[in-house]
Amino acid sequence: MGNTKYTYAVARIRALETSLLTDAVIEQLLACPTAEQALQLLIEKGWGDAAAANDTDAVLNREEEKTWQVIRDVAPDMRVFDVLSYPKLYHNLKAAIKEVCTEVKNPHIFYDDCAIPGEEMMKIVESKDFARLPGNMPGVAQEAFETLLHTRDGQLCDIMIDKAALEAVRDAGQRSGEPIIADYADTTVAIADIKIAVRSQKTGKSSDFMRSAMAECQGVSVEQLIRAALAGSDEIAQYLEGTSYAAGAEALKESPSAFERWCDNQMIETLKSQKYETFSVGPLLGYLIARENEIKTVRIILTGKQNGFPDDAIRERIREMYV
Repeated sequence: MGNTKYTYAVARIRALETSLLTDAVIEQLLACPTAEQALQLLIEKGWGDAAAANDTDAVLNREEEKTWQVIRDVAPDMRVFDVLSYPKLYHNLKAAIKEVCTEVKNPHIFYDDCAIPGEEMMKIVESKDFARLPGNMPGVAQEAFETLLHTRDGQLCDIMIDKAALEAVRDAGQRSGEPIIADYADTTVAIADIKIAVRSQKTGKSSDFMRSAMAECQGVSVEQLIRAALAGSDEIAQYLEGTSYAAGAEALKESPSAFERWCDNQMIETLKSQKYETFSVGPLLGYLIARENEIKTVRIILTGKQNGFPDDAIRERIREMYV
């Protein structure tokens, strides 16, 4: 007997995929003269809800909540999606530590659609009750908290937590027992490492800095990336040419935004083959990533229009759509 536990979930997702925005709708949004008109078009397509009204952020946040709600409704096991919720969880930790240590209040900086929402994370950090955190979080939370308190070095605090988040994603991928999730997680870490190498090369960071920021993974070698970054951007491209990220080397030579776009497309490519699976978690993951990609694209268009950017500049930043 095949793995039928996903059959119902995949059928539901198939039905929902038909409402993903097509390239034609993205073109329509780009053609809208103002952000208000673009938002109106989305609302006509069922984005947002009565409570979100015409508030851009509220509409986009509501769409993210809807996506996760669908997955929660249909997924036989939510733990396989840890790879996607961990970045939000670790973001909340980072934001809470900064608020508590620097006493600077920043509203709207927390994600509430993850295991430990903002309010709760603030309480944990305020009372230094780090043992309540899951996985590898207690150790890094304690360390990042002390570091920020004593050194006031926000960047150091960030990279400690970001690295722990990447390690958590990688481990969750391996733990999931689902090859596509493990592959997605490893790709996430490899791309993050490549981006760190690229930025570090530009800003002249040391090998120690890179080592403290990068997480080990199967896709790339941290040590070889560091060596390449210290030698120059051509060397990073040259190293990538020998990995499964060879196409990224071309994009890297073109421009930083071409490389960012390539990274996002790489994620979508990893998942395209999954669209036609019926007995696996693949289509659910594919739908989640497609929705996140779609919301990110809409955000770029609306922000661009609000700031009066020309259409070409907005188009440059738009990701290849999944549909």
